[in-house]
Amino acid sequence: QVQLVESGGGLVQAGGSLRLSCAASGSIFSINDMGWYRQAPGKQREWVADISSGSSTNYADSVKERFTISRDNAKNTVYLQMNSLKSEDTGVYYCSARIRSGLKQFRYWGQGTQVTVSS
Repeated sequence: QVQLVESGGGLVQAGGSLRLSCAASGSIFSINDMGWYRQAPGKQREWVADISSGSSTNYADSVKERFTISRDNAKNTVYLQMNSLKSEDTGVYYCSARIRSGLKQFRYWGQGTQVTVSS
């Protein structure tokens, strides 16, 4: 079994910062790409950022220059540093990772962590 557990969400004022973490555990042979998604109230889940196993990064236009994704392969952990937060960044943030266990590779999801930005 593989688990992804997020942490670091909370309530912050507009303009503030938060750092999310997501740790993978369980029967892990290797981790390919890792990423963050978010879902605002009443909206569909949207992609925020991702990072490859070689640490190449991609960002949604809405978070470029404000968010930074990184990973620590030794800890099987991905981070999302969020600066200059806006009210529209409010939502549940989910991490996702493509993980190989044995011969098969699957995409796993965390349970989500709430981020609320007050204006």
